[in-house]
Amino acid sequence: MSAVERLASEPLLRVADLSRWYGSIVGCRDVSFEMHPGEVLGIVGESGSGKTTLLKCLSGHLEPTSGKVEFDTRRHGMSDIYGLSEPDRRRMQREDWGFVHQNPRDGLRMRVSGGANVAEPLMNLGRRHYGEMRSATIAWLERVELDTSRIDDKPRNFSGGMQQRIQVARNLIHGPKLVFMDEPTGGLDVSVQARLLDLMRELVRDLGLAVIIVTHDMAVARLMADRLLVMRRGEVVETGLTDQVLDDPQHAYTQLLVSSVLQI
Repeated sequence: MSAVERLASEPLLRVADLSRWYGSIVGCRDVSFEMHPGEVLGIVGESGSGKTTLLKCLSGHLEPTSGKVEFDTRRHGMSDIYGLSEPDRRRMQREDWGFVHQNPRDGLRMRVSGGANVAEPLMNLGRRHYGEMRSATIAWLERVELDTSRIDDKPRNFSGGMQQRIQVARNLIHGPKLVFMDEPTGGLDVSVQARLLDLMRELVRDLGLAVIIVTHDMAVARLMADRLLVMRRGEVVETGLTDQVLDDPQHAYTQLLVSSVLQI
């Protein structure tokens, strides 16, 4: 889907005046934006900027103090996710969303095989045909460039980069409408990061996925995101197309972030 087609489509996600407070401490404040199908949105900022709090509120893991997160669900159409019943919200998270954690151990079941991890979302959707699920799992292991002969190996027997590939396959096999990625290459070696990023970018473009990716790494943001939200002290201080924000930053904080990267 082209940028023009995305903008002409109905929003997939609509966020209005979203705030989250921890007592008197602000986690995020007055965040508003819309996101369209097929768009990749990057949320960037230094540690403590509020990007992780915002991601948790957007993904249904942390109820905001105020504001709305509306999503175009398969079952209920555009709905305030915190207005849904708990069972409906969990069903939406299983059916419509994926979530790739920074540490793959947080997103995998370490006591079952890599193949079982990838197939589990299909079982959660009611699929029961073992042969079909195994075939789909093998196809996805191939797609994320893993040796399919290791389908029955436990995740602990894979490297960190391979575990992350398993987690990516697990979160894409069921055809989600939106995928959240929380520092998906953090903690990996540089060479492993580069190939994983290339792989994720290929999958996102091929599948036409909508993605929200949180990162402190401007190189990751430039490679993955169509548009950026720059956060500081819980507030969005700048937003725009990725190339515009990174090549011609307007806010002093964004200028500092970009210049810090250039000086490394």
